[in-house]
Amino acid sequence: MKISLTGRVALVTGGGRGIGRAIALALAEAGADVAVNYRRDEGAAREVVAEIEKLGRKALTYHASVENWDEDVAMVADVVRDFGGIGILVNNAGIASRGQTVADTDPAEMERVLRVHAFGPHYLAKLAVPHMRKEKRGDIIMISSVATRTMGANGAPYNMAKAAMEALALTLAKEERAHGIRTNIVAPSLTVTDMGQRLMKARAGVTDIHELDARFPFGHVSVPEDVAAVVTFLVSDANSYVNGEKINVDGGG
Repeated sequence: MKISLTGRVALVTGGGRGIGRAIALALAEAGADVAVNYRRDEGAAREVVAEIEKLGRKALTYHASVENWDEDVAMVADVVRDFGGIGILVNNAGIASRGQTVADTDPAEMERVLRVHAFGPHYLAKLAVPHMRKEKRGDIIMISSVATRTMGANGAPYNMAKAAMEALALTLAKEERAHGIRTNIVAPSLTVTDMGQRLMKARAGVTDIHELDARFPFGHVSVPEDVAAVVTFLVSDANSYVNGEKINVDGGG
């Protein structure tokens, strides 16, 4: 079945880099118009827009810190004005925690990580859902992490925040299915991104993330396109009945 997202509008948070960039491009390649959210790197977001436009799709950048309610209100209003609606929301924007024990974690860090990964997706779902209800179909994707499966030490803020995001997804899946909105979770393992590289350097002293390829399934660390392919399937007509599920993109362990 050929996947086509023609006529649909997607908002991808953190869409200028890494996994978000790959998702934005994959959705555009399938035919969607894409609103690319960014917080800091405007240049990277504009580069993604330029690549999407080369594919013949419409794309615009939107600056907002997802944990800021007022900025989210303005962003969603602007996206609806510019594109005419929202049918796909990908909550991808994220930050890492600093790898401290609970006893050593700065409370301000814990609050910020939780706000980005849990408050932000809640705000954006609240704002986007009324528009999705007007569409033939709506899709919300939460980009979580396999961290919620292992709940490893020295990562409580991140573990807690991603777990809260998943709780939100499972709740939305029940609340909004009557409106034709599917909500699913995609959970990558370590992925070749700037954040993944920084994480491995800090925790394992690895200067090149590809040094780890031989230890990973299928001989390589996951790349953003692996995640984007799953997201594209979930928001397409190829997925008619998957709702409230979590797919781990980890090569099987």
